Amino acid sequence: MKYQRGVALSGLIFWSVVLVLVAVLGMKVAPTTIEYYKIKKSAEGTLAKMGPDSTVADVRSAFDRFAEIDMLEFSSKDLEISKENGRIVIEFAYEKRIHLFANVSLLIEYEGVAGR
Repeated sequence: MKYQRGVALSGLIFWSVVLVLVAVLGMKVAPTTIEYYKIKKSAEGTLAKMGPDSTVADVRSAFDRFAEIDMLEFSSKDLEISKENGRIVIEFAYEKRIHLFANVSLLIEYEGVAGR
């Protein structure tokens, strides 16, 4: 006796819907994740250019130049700049709200530190 093998149409439709939903979620989240890594890279690049005697205004203007090159909407006003043990530390934290459908949205909290 031979047994039937394969996928039922209902199973195929179910897994297709799941796959499409995951793909759409990924396409909506990926740009914000890329933006986070660009901000972190810009902060690290800023620290590489700055010396230990740089002022906060110098760090902010250098970060703004990096942000302009990377076309970031993130501003140096959102950075927390401090000195720890003679080294400059740049910290940032922000939220991104991604609209999914109807009244459902996804809130992602990003945090980063450069210089520690």
